[in-house]
Amino acid sequence: MTTDTYPKGATRTVDMDGGPVTINGIAKGSGMIAPDMATMLAFVFTDAAIPATLLQDLLDRSVDLSFHRITVDGDTSTNDTVLLMATGGGEPGAGLGDRQADLFLAGLNEVMIDLAHQVVRDGEGATKFVAITVTGARDDSQARLVGLSIANSPLVKTAIAGEDANWGRIVMAAGNAGVAVDKGRLGIRIGGFSVAENGGPAPGYDEAPVARHMMGPEIDIAVDLSEGEGTATVWTCDLTHGYIDINADYRS
Repeated sequence: MTTDTYPKGATRTVDMDGGPVTINGIAKGSGMIAPDMATMLAFVFTDAAIPATLLQDLLDRSVDLSFHRITVDGDTSTNDTVLLMATGGGEPGAGLGDRQADLFLAGLNEVMIDLAHQVVRDGEGATKFVAITVTGARDDSQARLVGLSIANSPLVKTAIAGEDANWGRIVMAAGNAGVAVDKGRLGIRIGGFSVAENGGPAPGYDEAPVARHMMGPEIDIAVDLSEGEGTATVWTCDLTHGYIDINADYRS
């Protein structure tokens, strides 16, 4: 650990045809965290007998649903590593459509997402864990781009740190994602409460319950683009003065 404040680990047991198998993972990461994949090290082990080629396919799919959907500060590094090792060996076998592979993948996803969430929760200076779900995009890829644009916005992240339900900053960040966003069709919910519809304030909007939600440690933001069926969820944290303190004094 460098700036990590606690060790990160996760484990799951998967009941497969040959009996239960275990998936154990450990990770390190707290700052310089963004997809591709940030200053992060993750090592995942299983006693399942899975051949390397299939294991790589499963890892690729699982990384896409976990570590590629987190960001702390939008910065990446040169030493990102996620390794998945099967200590049980395994001969070349069934493809991804095989029921056993699907069962294992479900357990692997739980471990990987758990580790990814722990990295975000321990983000440098972080006080809040933020889930951002984008729906109604033209496809899943565009939904993720919009989600990450919101998650990486310093203005959004500092508003969250200040417990300010400033949904205008969310609109700004969505429009800054590099994909076509029709502001007039945009809807936003914070903590399950509708704050914006069709690009403007939601009818009868009451900020009081939203403000209470912003005071909590877990923040939920949902953005509906009303453009299609694409959807994605990404995870981030707030941006506090603690992040500045850690990185301004990092080498001293």
